[in-house]
Amino acid sequence: MNIGEASAASGVSAKMIRYYEQAGLIPPADRSQAGYRVYDDADVHRLRFVRRARDLGFAVAEISELLDLWNNRSRRSADVKRLAQAHIADLQDRIAKLQQMSASLQTLADCCAGDDRPDCPILEGLEQ
Repeated sequence: MNIGEASAASGVSAKMIRYYEQAGLIPPADRSQAGYRVYDDADVHRLRFVRRARDLGFAVAEISELLDLWNNRSRRSADVKRLAQAHIADLQDRIAKLQQMSASLQTLADCCAGDDRPDCPILEGLEQ
């Protein structure tokens, strides 16, 4: 199948397929005589794996590690779980930071009259 068909089958855009190939997450595609990329079902399966990992917020380096574990039939599930738990901790940290940012901005917005006057506690708060 060509890149458009692989894109439709995997849910990964053609642009991202080329990027994942460049980043080493998928092997370089075979080429037709005309030079077009050619993908098979195994490539689509790998692309779906990468897409799902990206949907869960894993970074490219983490996905590479997950792919190595996925392809290693002698892997230890403890290694996969360790990677997942580290990612969960990172997500929870980011959530806490976002909640803190939201609360700070909400406090500033609550102090702003939102009227026609030029003074604005939001801008003053950002200035500090």
